[in-house]
Amino acid sequence: MAGDQGRVTSTHWGATRIFTEDGRILRADPFEEDPDPSPIARILPNAVHHADRVARPSVRKGWLRGDRARGAGRDDFVEMPWDEALDIAAQEIGRIRRVHGNGAIFGGSYGWSSAGRFHHAQGQLHRFLNCIGGYVAQKGTYSLAAAEVMLPHIFGMTEIEYRHGAQERWSRIVAHTQTLVAFGGINTKNTQTIAGGTGAHRTAGHLRAFGAKGGTLISISPQRGDSPDFARWLPIIPGTDTALILGLAHELERTGRVDRDFLARCTVGYDRFRAYLLGATDGVAKDAAWAAAISGVAAEEIAALAERMATTRTMIALAWSVQRAENGEQPYWAAATLAAMLGQIGLPGGGLGEGYGTTDSGGTGPLRQLTGGALPQGDNPVGVTIPVARIADMLLNPGMPYAYNGEERTYPDIRLVYWAGGNPYHHHQDLRRLEKAWDRPDCVIVNEPWWTATARRADIVFPATTPFEREDYGRENGDPYLFHMPRLIDPQGEARDDFAIFSGLAARLGAEAAFTEGLGAGAWIARLYDDFRIKSAASGVEVPEYEELKARNWSRIDAAPQPAESAFDAFRRDPEAHRLRTPSGRIELFSGTIAAMGYAACPGHAVWIAPTEWLGARDRFRLHLLSPQPADKLHSQLEAALADEPGARPMPVALHPEEAAARDIEDGALVEVFNDRGACLGRARLTPDVMPGVLILPTGAWYRPDGQGRDTQGNPNVLTRDIGTSPIAQGPTAQTTLVDLRPV
Repeated sequence: MAGDQGRVTSTHWGATRIFTEDGRILRADPFEEDPDPSPIARILPNAVHHADRVARPSVRKGWLRGDRARGAGRDDFVEMPWDEALDIAAQEIGRIRRVHGNGAIFGGSYGWSSAGRFHHAQGQLHRFLNCIGGYVAQKGTYSLAAAEVMLPHIFGMTEIEYRHGAQERWSRIVAHTQTLVAFGGINTKNTQTIAGGTGAHRTAGHLRAFGAKGGTLISISPQRGDSPDFARWLPIIPGTDTALILGLAHELERTGRVDRDFLARCTVGYDRFRAYLLGATDGVAKDAAWAAAISGVAAEEIAALAERMATTRTMIALAWSVQRAENGEQPYWAAATLAAMLGQIGLPGGGLGEGYGTTDSGGTGPLRQLTGGALPQGDNPVGVTIPVARIADMLLNPGMPYAYNGEERTYPDIRLVYWAGGNPYHHHQDLRRLEKAWDRPDCVIVNEPWWTATARRADIVFPATTPFEREDYGRENGDPYLFHMPRLIDPQGEARDDFAIFSGLAARLGAEAAFTEGLGAGAWIARLYDDFRIKSAASGVEVPEYEELKARNWSRIDAAPQPAESAFDAFRRDPEAHRLRTPSGRIELFSGTIAAMGYAACPGHAVWIAPTEWLGARDRFRLHLLSPQPADKLHSQLEAALADEPGARPMPVALHPEEAAARDIEDGALVEVFNDRGACLGRARLTPDVMPGVLILPTGAWYRPDGQGRDTQGNPNVLTRDIGTSPIAQGPTAQTTLVDLRPV
């Protein structure tokens, strides 16, 4: 297939103009409408055509012999014709259903495999499994599981409702905010991505505008690079954000700067929190000196910041990273309490926001949310879910009881794992423990374009197409761009799209009609797009016919913000007429619902509970490991090609020169990062922009252990701890990790 005219397609890191020749991608250029295009696309040609692509359906030799020891990922595979591999997979799925029931099937998928609306691996997998009787699903996300559970308790809104309809959008922050206090910073490397793609990255421009108007951005983070250069960096000991917030709250009480009218009108439970804050309940006042001893932020800094927050229009911004830690529910609740004490929730440019520096959709405000165009997944008759980050617990402990958000649950006995569109050996913590868990099911099936660590640890691997090898259309709610995503090259090897794979399995399991409804992929895309177009027109938004969009390649549509105010504006004005969906109808600074759960980790209001691993309790392991998102890719995508670049692997490990000197480590030296859970290699990068006692190792390297079990690429999740945030959310706790390092 020749075609050098260049066609625009949508990706998770933004729209990209791709040039092809003789069936290969030559280069990927920035979309001309994008003021801040992501550089991630530069690696596309090498990644799409990489030797690590899964070429043909493959079955693990050991599994064919009855060996379930797949966790090590060292077994050989047998390539098979498609019909034979589909027959084997369908027979095993059928056996599991007959012998153990559909409640023994886990449908593992984490999205992010395509910005397209039809070829969305997660939706395709779930539709297929629902058509054959259902599956055990996962609930929440690795990104912000604790916040997803806590925000409904505090504000009566889902996280999506809060981020897009209640918190302040960037236009009002730029216009009205004087002080932007960012816990975890606002890092534009993370805002390269958005679930449905974008035509124009906006966050960096908003930050520039805020800085240009003279706004003060205070970045509270263990590393300087978590915010733009104009920000004032306030270093903090990792995992102590809640303690610092409590110290700020105490300063407001001490100096009489609490907005008691707002608390009385719009919140409930402040008296319960205040007794704890002042030490009436436990004999410990959470004052600035107390907070300084825990957080490493000087008491005078805390006092000055509290005064500034109380005397200027202040927005408190929370990065998602601060809640990916033990007791990660607490920073969000403490910050909500602090914002309520300031009394600026519902004022232009004031209050509390989250995710501004996480995806490019953060701070977009109440944009017109167009509906329609999503693949119907059907109903799941099994109706069982597990918290997203408790996969290893589930596989290792079938039948074990566990607590979740006030419920007493039991882990199901999973015999079949089907994964499509994700890489748990990237997302999950304590990978050596995950390897043990991965040996428990009877069978693991994976749809995957590349030989990732997950694919290498599967029993049956179906080669899946990349988004550049199939047709689709892409859009993101609130983004004014609509894209036809053309098939740019032929499928590599014998790859098939997920719809074709599941259609083949459904036919063998007697569910083809239910799954396909008699339509091929092209007809499904046209149907979904037409549904979107009709519903958009009913909302007063005109979008082109599908054939017109195909001819134009992309279109800009009217997705202007409306309504003009946020949900909190109306709530502040009349909290009785605009009650929140909490039990009290108000912002719940004390939650009777949570208190009734009886968890020691939370008495019903925000509290400081020291994590089991942090710099205040270090012993043999002297450094706190933080594992942020990488700058050069989304999660672990495209890693095969990135790892080929000279000197790129193992991953760089950033640390303060003082820590390096104490260990005789020079800049650029090969190092081993280790703790009792595992070890990985890294390449030391010395910088004063990381506070002493902290080590930064981004995620994204594919897990490739050597013969001793030491990861050779620099994957931090061989080191992270696999425990839940608390019984409330059971979220991931990657940021609660102590390690040390030594030269190799």
